[in-house]
Amino acid sequence: MTIATEVRAALKSSLAAVPANIYDHVPEAPQVPHVSFVPDDPYLEIETIGKATLRLRVNMVLAVGVNYASNAAALDNLEQLITSVLTNLPSGYIVGEVNRPTVTQVGSANQLVADIRVSTYFQN
Repeated sequence: MTIATEVRAALKSSLAAVPANIYDHVPEAPQVPHVSFVPDDPYLEIETIGKATLRLRVNMVLAVGVNYASNAAALDNLEQLITSVLTNLPSGYIVGEVNRPTVTQVGSANQLVADIRVSTYFQN
């Protein structure tokens, strides 16, 4: 059991119904619409140490992005993507805030992006 398989791969599977490209890592050039998993700060919070079972709180940012061609349409598309992600999160996830959307240049294209802060637990 690893964080890669038990947390990131499992989360990627649960988001399969989201109408976007799902990346369980930070891609160099994500294709829109996308959801990318980014380690948050702090990334791992230790709940137990020196015991037979290690329990960690895993904090991540789900970076969501859509094409930025028209502000009103892009914002609506981003809101729909965020809603879809939140609806498809597996049970046991703690959802924090959703940060303010910003325009970010990725390659030669502009994207409207926002961050969703989530946490879950990993036990080994």
